Amino acid sequence: MRTRFILSLLLLLGLLSAGLLQAENPIDALAARVTNGTSRGKIEFRLQPASPTADDYFQIEGRRGRVLITGNSDVSLATGLNWYLKYVAHVHIAWNNLSQALPQPLPLPKQAIRRTTSMKERYYLNYCTFSYSTAFWDWERWEKEIDWMALHGVNMPLSVTGIEVVWYNLLKRVGYTTDEINQFVSGPAFMAWWQMNNLEGWGGPNPDSWYRQQEALQKKIVARMHQLGIQPVLPGYAGMVPRNIGQKLGYHIADPGTWCGFPRPAFLSPEDEHFESFAAMYYEELEKLYGKSDYYSMDPFHEGGSTKGVNLAEAGKAIMRAMKRVNPKAVWVMQAWQTNPRQPMIDALDAGDLLVLDLYSEKCPMWGDPHSAWYRKDGFGKHDWLYCMLLNFGGNVGLHGRMDEVVNGYYNAREAKAGRTLRGVGATPEGIENNPVMFELLYELPWRPERFAPDEWLQGYLEARYGGPVPAPVSEAWRALEHTVYNAPKEYPGQGTVESLLCARPGLHLKKTSTWGCSKLFYSPDSTAKAARLMQSVAARYTDNNNFDYDRVDIVRQRNADQANLLLEQLSDSYDRKDKVGFSRQSQQFLNLILSQDSLLATRPEFRVDTWLNEAVALGHTLAEKKLYRWNAAALITVWGDSIAANQGGLHDYSHREWSGLLKQLYYQRWKAFFDYKQKELDGATGLKAPNFYEMERRWAERGD
Repeated sequence: MRTRFILSLLLLLGLLSAGLLQAENPIDALAARVTNGTSRGKIEFRLQPASPTADDYFQIEGRRGRVLITGNSDVSLATGLNWYLKYVAHVHIAWNNLSQALPQPLPLPKQAIRRTTSMKERYYLNYCTFSYSTAFWDWERWEKEIDWMALHGVNMPLSVTGIEVVWYNLLKRVGYTTDEINQFVSGPAFMAWWQMNNLEGWGGPNPDSWYRQQEALQKKIVARMHQLGIQPVLPGYAGMVPRNIGQKLGYHIADPGTWCGFPRPAFLSPEDEHFESFAAMYYEELEKLYGKSDYYSMDPFHEGGSTKGVNLAEAGKAIMRAMKRVNPKAVWVMQAWQTNPRQPMIDALDAGDLLVLDLYSEKCPMWGDPHSAWYRKDGFGKHDWLYCMLLNFGGNVGLHGRMDEVVNGYYNAREAKAGRTLRGVGATPEGIENNPVMFELLYELPWRPERFAPDEWLQGYLEARYGGPVPAPVSEAWRALEHTVYNAPKEYPGQGTVESLLCARPGLHLKKTSTWGCSKLFYSPDSTAKAARLMQSVAARYTDNNNFDYDRVDIVRQRNADQANLLLEQLSDSYDRKDKVGFSRQSQQFLNLILSQDSLLATRPEFRVDTWLNEAVALGHTLAEKKLYRWNAAALITVWGDSIAANQGGLHDYSHREWSGLLKQLYYQRWKAFFDYKQKELDGATGLKAPNFYEMERRWAERGD
């Protein structure tokens, strides 16, 4: 027995040294992960690289009882796999269900399926996503997300995890202490706004272990992306420096002002003698840690930063020169949002060196749509750009989308003058893990050469989503949703979904939950009530269907939220009429609705606040770290900032979440305190003190349980 073992070991070592045993192909490994290992021996991938100028393509065929997927790149192969899973096997990989076994027997396509696209850049993520959704992810969760990206054809995602380590090393080089660095770098949940030059230090200071674990995590993320042929978009250098660098090192800086009550980091003038050397050091530290990229993301003067005293044309040139010294073929990726990109800055840049993300194409496109509130007559001129869907703000929960606008806007752009420089699509949400139907729709656009009707597309989506042909009540439910919540009018005020007033700071006749949102229903609440009723009517047929159960809960949640918004207006009217009995009855109904919503959402981990908080706590190694990370996670979704930023800056409840736990522990308590106060007013009490909602929110965020 011992001799046989030694001979087997020697044979294995010989094969390894001869290179005859190889690691599993990255796409085979991806397929195995998303199908729980059931793809092995059943799905074959064949890479056939084409000319760099040729269209991307994939082809799906049945061969001798197996599936053969051919494509020109690993991402094309992964996209083909997803197309097969959805439209042949009726398996839908979504955030609520990131791996599923293949059905038996193995479904084969009836004929070859081939898809091509000239839209070769497919972008993903927004800086805000790295705070509102991914702030506390570990490698296991990131691995699943990278698989999701590849399946959806994404080949250039933003990748900013661990960039604080670059700044840590850079500032150490120029003489900053660890304490000084931590006064500049934000805490874990607020990295997005620190990186976008909006604030300094808020949420920190970070322990040394945070930097070490984020560095290790980003290295894994970047390595896996490269393995799959995905090019990460890394943050480049756009002039940000600590506000105190002028005093400390004598740099000539501009003050961009404040953002929502937070002092912004300073801007290092490109005309300062230190700009070139500081930028060079930044890229050196970035390359040491995470390598070079063909894309660098930079957004100077984001969301209204002051440009006083700054020569925009020269600033653009200096930022571009610094990037090109690192990688001459690199492209600057810039977000089109509000007043960005500044025209003098991009006019000074050469065609081909800039790729603009038209961040909110489904509502406020800048590419040249004359009906847009952010209309630019010449769009982005000579520069390349991507058609992007923003969809979600703050990670808020709610059924929302603009199906017709997403589809028709894309094909209108392709057919317009701006279509000559259109290079692809992108999803740029502030929060993910919501409304999966909209992401499927967006990422299929490049692979569908002709304009199509969302209604017809939706039927195929439902078969993929629920595992096969669906009964009439399901189709009817989704038709009701398609023509209401999933076709929000462009002119609808606010941002993202119709906001649930269950989550609002209490008041009467409320019109919104967050400062920039809107809670007014643009559709009849009967539509979501009908959809919920229909989904509930067939729930027994889908008892083991994860996708169906997630959607059912989300749709019932939306019905409840819509009812609450109407009920609040009714009880507000009762208060105005001094109807004490009616106000008391209706306010109790509102409170009961909060508790009912809390119980419903407790049935799904995606809708529980403890899922979010526990992710944060799990990253801590000590009690102090766990407390810091939990506070970051809790503060972000409630007060957001200090009392100035929350109350005067308008950030409180910006990232409200209609989640179990949060509903019962905070939102219910706020509303009960408010109703008790108003009831006493109706009863004639005087000298009453109104509830301090900020203090209630602050105390909840600081809870340790």
